Amino acid sequence: MAIMSSIPTPSTEVAEVKAIRRFNRFYTRRIGVLDPYLDSDMSLTDVRVLYELAHRAEAVASEIGRDLHLDGGYLSRILRRFESLGWLRRQPHPRDARQSLLALTEAGHAAFAPLQQKSRDEALALLAPLAPAERRRLIEAMDTLQDLLEPGTRPPARTQAAVLRDPAPGDIGWVVQQHGEIYAREYGWNSEFEALVADIAGQFLRKFQPAWERCWIAELNGERVGAVFVVRKSPTTAQLRMLILSPKARGLGLGARLTDECIAFARAKGYRKMVLWTNSCLAAARGIYAARGFKLVKSEPYEGFGQQLVGETWELKLPHLPPEGPGRRRAAPRRPAAPSGGSDHTQ
Repeated sequence: MAIMSSIPTPSTEVAEVKAIRRFNRFYTRRIGVLDPYLDSDMSLTDVRVLYELAHRAEAVASEIGRDLHLDGGYLSRILRRFESLGWLRRQPHPRDARQSLLALTEAGHAAFAPLQQKSRDEALALLAPLAPAERRRLIEAMDTLQDLLEPGTRPPARTQAAVLRDPAPGDIGWVVQQHGEIYAREYGWNSEFEALVADIAGQFLRKFQPAWERCWIAELNGERVGAVFVVRKSPTTAQLRMLILSPKARGLGLGARLTDECIAFARAKGYRKMVLWTNSCLAAARGIYAARGFKLVKSEPYEGFGQQLVGETWELKLPHLPPEGPGRRRAAPRRPAAPSGGSDHTQ
């Protein structure tokens, strides 16, 4: 009996190589790599280096060069250029005198923020025409591609990134439901809190300003697991509100990711400050805010939702950027604010 060889024949290899090259041509065209990258005057490599500087807790040149497979001299020239633009600062490494810690300045974050927002908007545009089941197929196919070509480099399934999308009909009602259920079960808060969240959510829908406000719904495997909102408190101040995670989404870094989305959006829109209101008992949320530079500016005991609580106001100063969209409008008159954004649940 003849034994079939598993070694690809030359004709098979040619067909496979053609298939890979065909996909490469399609994908680079589809994501705009051949165009000016993210409508900026920077190269793809420049933006990748900016991304690493913005997202690493401790950035050093040698690690960035290794992870991005960049020549040391090439990376040094990029970093020197960023430094000359006032985007980068260096400080001595506390544990390695041979290296410097690199960090973006406020000007560097200001330069990176609109690029990051543009990249997210383009990714969302790719997903927008797809149904939830089609999105899952796409993500699974990309995961398979990464696993086969670079085994072990993709995060384990438990920590895979969620899909963040715009709200659809029914999503805002789900946000209210999650707040009511989670806070009643875990903190003993009564229906007054659910009523407050329902009022805030209703105002968001009725008074939504698409040029200045945003909501993200987070999904894991097609299931809603989280949400966050940015609203326009004044022409210069954005407010983070109603951050919520379901229990199954905890421990994945999703609360931090949702908060980062809000900050990036506010920076890109030219807000000068972001504020939020939360409660002292929400330790995980407070940790996320503090790690991102929010400062506690006011703390006040109060009785609410059937409990004795301590309400807290936090603020984050943002660099000035020219506002996007049409000219700034006068902020709509606001009623005296009830404690809002108390639904900042990230534990």
